Amino acid sequence: MSSQTSALVMGVGPEQGLGAALCRRFAKEEMQVFVCGRTKDKVDAVCSSITNQNGNAVPIVTDVTEIKQVEGMINIIRDSQLPLELAVYNAGNNLPQKFLDVTAETFTSMWEVLCFGGFLTSQAIIRLMLEQSEVARRQSLLFTGASGSIRGKAGFSAFASGKGALRMLSQSLAREFGPQGIHVAHVIIDGVINGDKVVKGFPEYAEGLGKDGLLDLDAIAENYWNLHRQHNTAWTQEIDLRPYKESF
Repeated sequence: MSSQTSALVMGVGPEQGLGAALCRRFAKEEMQVFVCGRTKDKVDAVCSSITNQNGNAVPIVTDVTEIKQVEGMINIIRDSQLPLELAVYNAGNNLPQKFLDVTAETFTSMWEVLCFGGFLTSQAIIRLMLEQSEVARRQSLLFTGASGSIRGKAGFSAFASGKGALRMLSQSLAREFGPQGIHVAHVIIDGVINGDKVVKGFPEYAEGLGKDGLLDLDAIAENYWNLHRQHNTAWTQEIDLRPYKESF
């Protein structure tokens, strides 16, 4: 299957994770998917699963908080000569801690991944999209948010600070580059994702949420794709996703 356009997903981890689910969904649309993450084994595994289904996937090992590595990522995408139609910033981490136990190093490292990496990659991606605007069918830059994007809970000061900042970045970019044809949107994941991070890491907690208590990976990915496909006279800047039984 030959691709005419491309997509980039940053923050790809295990095969049963949101980043991988997004890659698989976009590959179904005959896009060449650039699978970007920090761990070679994980991005290679996701690429293999896509190519085994006759999709096109290219692994890129990148730390999105390092400007030289981000430049290298963009050069790989540019050299493919396929218009970058869709990019998703899905990088993130979380470390619940009591506020007085949070070190400056922890706070800084979380902010770098949650927000600073979003700045570095967005700047590079938007420059590339503007270069390619005449040949791209449509252009979208999407961000993965969380409950902490809009409210800070006890024990989540570092996480909420980074996610809240990323949300403000997405709003600023939407207002600046929407008029230039780039759809910037923010997706709030308000609940627990049914992926390996929780299911394998905290099995009792996941089981306690009960039937339909976790967000389905493919259902989330479908919402990202629907955002990208919106007509430019009816764009959404932010959506929130949660299980029907989740309180909010």
